[in-house]
Amino acid sequence: MSITHHLDPATLMSYAAGSLAPALAAVAAQHIAMCPHCQHELAIAERIGQELMVSLPAVDAPPPDLKALAERRERRSREIATFRARLGNLAAVRWRWIGPGLQHHRLAAGGSGTLHLLKAAPGAAVPAHDHAGDELTLVLEGALLEDGLRFSAGDIADHDAEDADHRPVADAQAGCICVIGAERKVRFRGLMARLVQPYHGM
Repeated sequence: MSITHHLDPATLMSYAAGSLAPALAAVAAQHIAMCPHCQHELAIAERIGQELMVSLPAVDAPPPDLKALAERRERRSREIATFRARLGNLAAVRWRWIGPGLQHHRLAAGGSGTLHLLKAAPGAAVPAHDHAGDELTLVLEGALLEDGLRFSAGDIADHDAEDADHRPVADAQAGCICVIGAERKVRFRGLMARLVQPYHGM
């Protein structure tokens, strides 16, 4: 697997600090488990975090707790294993129709975010939308075309609230299955997409 699109450094820092929203953290953890580059960058982010803690006056913060760091890494490993188990066999997922060529399966996100599997038929497009918060989209199978870029299996699209009015399209031959974690529901542009949004909750 050749991964060319990675997590934004700010997202990695938030993940390392444990401050990423649960829905985003679930998707980020799965990408990191697949991506040697982001594993390396995460290790750097964790070292930076430790050095920052060391540099703070003792009155403001306790010394770095290496045991807590090891426990956090172990917890992340368990979270990745749990998330993979929840994904299970994609061929066995119970999909629900949400639009022409589009199906989805809702996952429990935790917190106020949303977490979904999305299956797009070859050439199918997600309706144009923008974001009310951060969103991570990890391609699991096939490929997704967005803003002139191609995202293949293992690639992740890292969006924030400033990324407006985009319309991802599934590969014309392979289609796409991806998992999407978002801080808040997206804001669809078209009337029909807004009318069916309460049905699927994206």
